Amino acid sequence: MRPVNNAAPIGIFDSGLGGLTVAAALARALPHESLIYVGDTARCPYGPREGRQVRGFVAQIGTFLARRGVKLIVIACNTAAAAGLSYAQTHGEVPVIGVIEPGARAAVRATRRRRVGVIGTEGTIASGAYGDAIAALDAGVAVSAVATPAFVDLVEEGLSHSYDGDADKVWLPDELYSLAGQYLAPLRQADIDVLVLGCTHYPVIARPIADIMGGGVRIISSAEETAREVAGTLARRGQLAPADNEVRYEFLTTGDPTKFAHLGERIFGAPLKTIEHIDFTE
Repeated sequence: MRPVNNAAPIGIFDSGLGGLTVAAALARALPHESLIYVGDTARCPYGPREGRQVRGFVAQIGTFLARRGVKLIVIACNTAAAAGLSYAQTHGEVPVIGVIEPGARAAVRATRRRRVGVIGTEGTIASGAYGDAIAALDAGVAVSAVATPAFVDLVEEGLSHSYDGDADKVWLPDELYSLAGQYLAPLRQADIDVLVLGCTHYPVIARPIADIMGGGVRIISSAEETAREVAGTLARRGQLAPADNEVRYEFLTTGDPTKFAHLGERIFGAPLKTIEHIDFTE
């Protein structure tokens, strides 16, 4: 085990832009920590891909971040966490945290009727990862899970339209509302009182989702809970950055850096100043 430099950055990766919701939560919760974020936009979305292929991406990007000297890695992609968290934790050089278990804990704490809904990509829902994580915490909680694969593309489309125009907020395609109504109908029928956004892209469209589900359903995003887990893990290990740490935020993408910077700042909440293009081979 290599010695840990407490000033070393936290590594974060996602299939694209969605994981910036987690990066933003980390920046708020841990203002003295440096971050390195990898958005694999060239291979986004991960959801329709086979689990074995996604595990390969997890291993590839995890190795890359470890070589960049990070002290902890956050898999800020539900599909990647479902497919590759266990592999990354057992084969990687640094500690790895996913977003599924923190989201599951938040859902179990929030539910009053013990009926939880989960939406996510095909890969996340097919894995049953949220159901397993929630059952491990409270086997009496009923979980209704629905794959909502088109949401990722609609979020990306909405961000792109907002970038092309001068809108201060994300433009939402008209078909989002009708499609969301169809996707969410089974969850409304299941009488859930908590809905987990099982994809880090989905907080961008949390408001229309909440409108469709109604005021009696609490919407859970795992970003804040994941940030708390990272903070707790680093504190227990004695690896929190010193208060005088020279904080740096680095952003890397397999896609177009200019587009990534303009779209990503809408999610991160601040300009993405240091952008690097990287290229992973299949």
